[in-house]
Amino acid sequence: MRFLLPLIFGLLGTVVLVGLGVWQMQRLDWKEAILADIDARITAAPVALPDQPDPQADRYLPVTVTGVLQDPAIRVLVSQKQVGAGYRIIRPMQVGERLIMVDLGFLPIQSPTPAVPSDPVTVQGNLHWPDEVDSYTPAPDLDAEIWFARDLSLMADHLGTAPVLVVARSTSLPDSALAPLPVDTSGIPNDHLGYAVTWFGLAIVWVMMTGFFLWRIRKPAKG
Repeated sequence: MRFLLPLIFGLLGTVVLVGLGVWQMQRLDWKEAILADIDARITAAPVALPDQPDPQADRYLPVTVTGVLQDPAIRVLVSQKQVGAGYRIIRPMQVGERLIMVDLGFLPIQSPTPAVPSDPVTVQGNLHWPDEVDSYTPAPDLDAEIWFARDLSLMADHLGTAPVLVVARSTSLPDSALAPLPVDTSGIPNDHLGYAVTWFGLAIVWVMMTGFFLWRIRKPAKG
């Protein structure tokens, strides 16, 4: 009897921990399928900008827009590996009768903001509704036109545009100092494999502890 309860407790704990690990592996397959679908949408053939882009149905939609860039430029502070700090440069763009926003890419922090070209510019990229703002995000420094996250509605109000953002994958800007930072899936968390390894590791530890405990019970006391 003294072995039965610890054995049952050990088996139940192992089953629960292994079950959690298997569940995380299933979640991993689910997340990888979602990421593959997003990648396919991002890299599909570009289309014209919809009349009324929908934040859900048109998220990551590849589009091509041609229009006239305008002032002012919003500079969103970012950092690039092996490059350092810099800004995302976001400008209003007049596309027909609509005024939208375009994210033209990365500018090193020491470089001056490029002037607005007088000729129309073509931008190929993806519609995006970034979710970058949380309770720790500082308010933008509007005097310096420096922002710390892409807050779409706030940027649209500030620039007087529609709340529509095209993140450039390529542009027709000649000799531009801007390097496009296209939309991709790298910022979408996928930690399920790590969680699965943790649960399976805890299951192994649980089995070892159960075995050690049973051995201690079976081992006769000295004296």
